[in-house]
Amino acid sequence: MNSFALRPGMLLGVTLTPLQHEGGSIHSAWNGWYSLGNIADGANPAVAVGHFDRWREDTLLMRSMNVRTCRIGVSWARIEPQEGVFNESALEHLREELMLMLAVGIKPLVALFEASVPAWFDEKGGWLKEDNISCYLVYVERVVRSIGHLVNEYLTMSGANEYARRAYREGKWPPGHLSDLQYITVMSNLAAAHIRAYRLIKDVRLSLGFKNSRVSFANTLCDYEPKNEANPLHRALAKQSESLNQKAMGLSMLTGEFIAPLRRPHLIRRGIYADFHAVGYYSRKVVSVRGSQTMENSRRSDIDWEIYPQGLVKCCRQLTELVRLPIYITENGVSDTEDAFRSRFIYEHLQAICLSGLPIKRYYYRSFMDGFDYNLGASARFGLVAVDSVTKERRVKRSGEFFSRVIEENAVTQELYNEYVAGQEFKIP
Repeated sequence: MNSFALRPGMLLGVTLTPLQHEGGSIHSAWNGWYSLGNIADGANPAVAVGHFDRWREDTLLMRSMNVRTCRIGVSWARIEPQEGVFNESALEHLREELMLMLAVGIKPLVALFEASVPAWFDEKGGWLKEDNISCYLVYVERVVRSIGHLVNEYLTMSGANEYARRAYREGKWPPGHLSDLQYITVMSNLAAAHIRAYRLIKDVRLSLGFKNSRVSFANTLCDYEPKNEANPLHRALAKQSESLNQKAMGLSMLTGEFIAPLRRPHLIRRGIYADFHAVGYYSRKVVSVRGSQTMENSRRSDIDWEIYPQGLVKCCRQLTELVRLPIYITENGVSDTEDAFRSRFIYEHLQAICLSGLPIKRYYYRSFMDGFDYNLGASARFGLVAVDSVTKERRVKRSGEFFSRVIEENAVTQELYNEYVAGQEFKIP
């Protein structure tokens, strides 16, 4: 039998990310990055898929798909296009969108920062400067005071470790730096920013009369494994990669315990700075003296990431061993241009987490619809909903139908498996 039930009380949702979906903003650092020709397919982030103007249509479509919760991002660049200058109409727009979600029964989880900063923030040194953390906190307070009466669940940041690596170590995202030292500095400052924002959000909502705030952060986790388990050097290198790219930063953000190579910024004390674990996960990497690579002859997505659901369970289990908290899978998805194996991807990842015995309360598929995917542009298709490149017309894919039916049934039945999953196969190079 291929059927299984969702965990009791588990909610399934989708993600909406400003840079990927909204369009219209010209104040993000990504707009300058685009103008330099750094987007693989030349797609313009100021266009994206026009969600900013079509948010009512998109919200109602989301509801028609039975979606129960949405991880919705806030565009710092749109809210604060110039330092200290806040766009009140953008804040009102955000409130209206959240109110419609609530009215139709969709619970928002608000992500305050994800991979994109205002151009002015990068121009004054961005996350390289500890003093700039205060700029982020001013923005956070303004947003939470504006929407705190509507929303009680927040991510201070989503994919912060991935942002630090790609923007400051690999040079693939703005500001495009290539420095291990800067990478470590930025991770330290982002961890401190989360801790201070965690306290701030709680304090702001308490001042508004609300005691039910739930705040966390989400890092993008990868399952790092030695290429040869019997090789002690491979094992050591895998452990080193895991620590540098996710464990050190995650531990700092969660507990305030800054371990090497991160450094402890000022005014940070040890504690617990999350009310739930938030996990982004896509793939596994095998590690050897040649670095981190994709497993040979493994199942792949369109952009050559390995598809390995067991790694998601492993990453979640490691977090519960640190501190036992409820777990939200805040980001998990696959690039599949033809929608040829996305239903199987969702099926296998849901099955893995539902059978794990772990306290997983949410699963957010990334993303609700196709859009602008950072340095890859529009060529990577992660959405449950297709968007026409010219008319911007939305069309629910077969995988979107499957996701909707799973929510409706609160399970994957044998009938659903036969209709949507059976016969789908992943690519193997």
